[in-house]
Amino acid sequence: MASPSKAGTALAALREDLVGDVFAPGDPGYDEARMVFNAMIDRRPAVIAQCVDENDVVRAVRFGRDLDLPIAVRGGGHSVAGSALNDGGLVVDLRHMRAVGVDPATEAVRVAGGATMSDLDRACEPHGLATTGGRASTTGVGGFVLGGGSGWLDRWCGLAVDNLLGVELVTADGSKVRASADENPELFWALHGGGGNFGIATALTLKLHELPEFSIALLLYLPDHGPEVARTYRDVIAVGPDEASGGVLYLTGPPEEFCPPELQGTLLCGALLTYASPEADMRKLAEPLLALPHEAEIVGAMPYADVQCMLDDPPGMRNYWSAEYLTGAPDDFLDVFCSRARSMPVPTGSIHVLFPLGGAISAGPHEYPVPYRDAPWAVHPFAMWEDPSDDERVVQWVRDVRADAQPWSTGAVYLNFIGDEGTERVVAGLGPENAQRLAKVKREFDPDNVFRFNHNIRPA
Repeated sequence: MASPSKAGTALAALREDLVGDVFAPGDPGYDEARMVFNAMIDRRPAVIAQCVDENDVVRAVRFGRDLDLPIAVRGGGHSVAGSALNDGGLVVDLRHMRAVGVDPATEAVRVAGGATMSDLDRACEPHGLATTGGRASTTGVGGFVLGGGSGWLDRWCGLAVDNLLGVELVTADGSKVRASADENPELFWALHGGGGNFGIATALTLKLHELPEFSIALLLYLPDHGPEVARTYRDVIAVGPDEASGGVLYLTGPPEEFCPPELQGTLLCGALLTYASPEADMRKLAEPLLALPHEAEIVGAMPYADVQCMLDDPPGMRNYWSAEYLTGAPDDFLDVFCSRARSMPVPTGSIHVLFPLGGAISAGPHEYPVPYRDAPWAVHPFAMWEDPSDDERVVQWVRDVRADAQPWSTGAVYLNFIGDEGTERVVAGLGPENAQRLAKVKREFDPDNVFRFNHNIRPA
């Protein structure tokens, strides 16, 4: 660690050289700059560098290396583990780098490293184009894509990494590097699920797909109907096309006009059918779900970018999530899944979700480090609450969901869905053979493990 005098001189130089803003403890705006999505994360970086372009990122990384500071990278700040922050180190904050450039002719989009899903979706919408995005509009594109990328469109057009055409990186020594199928192909492979281990993604280029129409059916049922709803949804997906996705979800009745007042704040079972196609086709597929007695519904055509905002999570809540990827969704598992909803903390923003994979996910390229690709279903307990006194019971509920799923678990997991669950779970999210290969790429591009505030891959 550098001496205080050297650190002070370097910080003054960074404030002078960086086009963006620099925050240190005691500066006005510092506390706001260090807030992230998950309120359970309370860390105090020594310096927050809010970069406005790639050159700013280079300056910030070199500053951090010169002072031997640990470096965290903030894109959307949506990581449940709070990997966008550290204590006593440098945060390279990309939130001012949000430009999105759509090229309709080539059906591709270049997305700056700090853009959110909403930035991407809204830019693509006027062109009738889209690509797989996260299920919340506030998710950062960079971390989402490099971690694999699962969303409402993945059964139709593949995981986000299946649509990755190129990445522009600043590496641990402050170098600018490009990765694509033709340039640094081994690094490009590693970026298909290896996350932020290899550098700071200042821009990503993604393949787009024509999406002129999108439609949904969101139905809310009394929880007693849950097992029948889950079976029906499973059977609907089994006969539906790849354009169909969504999930079965238990949730607290929302304070929205479409939800009857007497059910707001109570446990409800929901079925969400998303459909990358016209409303008439969706309604036909949804008929068995519509035939079940339900208390509320939203059914019809809706812009994809609007659907992306439907389940947005408010910032400043306490969060703990996990997931298990499943060999199937037989009746006995569905009974266990529905039964566990009874102990879900209500009323909170928590959601107990079962969603389908298959389609273009399982048909996609198997060489990438995304070992959950072949799982047909996944269960995702997504706990979100306000009161710290509820921490123990809510975290236990998430762990109970995972324990329930073990008899049907493939053992693989999507790392963007989990926090810090240990080294074995990181390997489970990459695949054992992939983890060894990734460690060699890490050694080449980050031999000192500078970028370690993530689902970390140690250099081999």
